[in-house]
Amino acid sequence: MDILKIILAIFLPPLAVFLHIGIAGHFWLNILLTILGGLPGMIHALWVILKK
Repeated sequence: MDILKIILAIFLPPLAVFLHIGIAGHFWLNILLTILGGLPGMIHALWVILKK
């Protein structure tokens, strides 16, 4: 399942964060970062998914 989330984090960062933690602060922050630029949203999504 983590591989799927990592692939989603590359192409659809907010969806990957939503699947990992649900609607929480990190989800809304990721939407904002994705709107401001795709790369910051992708980096944040990968960080949220890979931290344990």
